[in-house]
Amino acid sequence: MTPFLKWAGGKRWFIQRHANFLPQKFNYYVEPFLGSGSMFFHLKPTKALLGDINPDVITAFEGVRSDWKGIVANLEIHQKFHSDQYYYQVRDEVPVDQIEQAARIIYLNRTCFNGIYRVNFKGIFNVPKGSKRNVLLGTDDFESIAQILRNSQILKDDFQVLIDEAQRGDLIFADPPYTVRHNLNGFVKYNEKLFSWHDQERLADALIRAKSRGVKIVMTNANHISVRELYQDAGFSLTPVSRVSTISASASNRKQFEELVILSHPNEQGS
Repeated sequence: MTPFLKWAGGKRWFIQRHANFLPQKFNYYVEPFLGSGSMFFHLKPTKALLGDINPDVITAFEGVRSDWKGIVANLEIHQKFHSDQYYYQVRDEVPVDQIEQAARIIYLNRTCFNGIYRVNFKGIFNVPKGSKRNVLLGTDDFESIAQILRNSQILKDDFQVLIDEAQRGDLIFADPPYTVRHNLNGFVKYNEKLFSWHDQERLADALIRAKSRGVKIVMTNANHISVRELYQDAGFSLTPVSRVSTISASASNRKQFEELVILSHPNEQGS
């Protein structure tokens, strides 16, 4: 099932190359940094608690769940009128109706520059128009997405609130912004204002508590010594993996990055 949003730091690459890290058996699925929800759509859990602090992400998911036909109808309108002038008109005007808001977010996500999500100091989306012309995609299956979301609770809340809900036998997949101590990584300009080093420490504390309750945890994070130090003495398994960064606008400038896979129960991989 293909996510309907494109998100910087999305985990489609991880699913394609490293799905063996994921346990097949778990009770409730908890994802506190939802983004595009790649892992959720891969696992298709029967029960899930999904959350993000980004209100536009939550609006998009709630809109698809509540009225996928209305989403498609609005996207058809956006497709019909899509142009430079129309894009900036939609970007600058936020509708009152929730379904129109959700469709607006999806439209902007699909036609903005490089699928980047960025807001100004007032919290207003300000990414310029990109080169993509297609608003409706061949991979779209909003009906199936709405169906799988019906058994999911969707919250706009801090990650700690969701993590603290997880109990023994549940699975947490955590994919936080990759902020490190001293800001020595390539993601900081996107993430530092949204996710500080203090947040990384709060996340580690919350996941260590969850592990002590018997929660299964799979997390991806920056492979940096400051991050490793948060988990290496708490009984977690730490495995570096490589991926190519797709954030840069130029393909020639995209680099190979190492990420860290952090597991609470490594002996349960793929089982």
